[in-house]
Amino acid sequence: MPKRILTGTVTSDKTDKTVTVKVERRVKHPLYGKIIKRSKNYHAHDESNEYTVGDTVRIEETKPISKTKTWQVIDRLVASKGKAVEAELDVKEAQPTGAPEEKKQASKQAAAKKSDDAKADKAEADAE
Repeated sequence: MPKRILTGTVTSDKTDKTVTVKVERRVKHPLYGKIIKRSKNYHAHDESNEYTVGDTVRIEETKPISKTKTWQVIDRLVASKGKAVEAELDVKEAQPTGAPEEKKQASKQAAAKKSDDAKADKAEADAE
């Protein structure tokens, strides 16, 4: 029998070498026919403690590792938001300066000019 592979989100990484993965599935309600979400938590083996809360991972069925742990993490599909934000910051710092930077500078100058004009108009109105 082939090993089952599921995709889910890490909900807890507090225990050593173990992560809790929530796997959601959609099922049709037997009476009303509406599609509803059902979820189940699985304990999965994480040998190097590299997966954190919020990561989307794939888990594979394996031989029993402990009383409740019969799954093993294969790989990470999507990193958690904290890691994604760090990656975006690195990309922004690595951007070469060029036309987009000049446009930003020009728009900042235009906004500053508008605010100065508004302040001058307000000063004139107060003086009257």
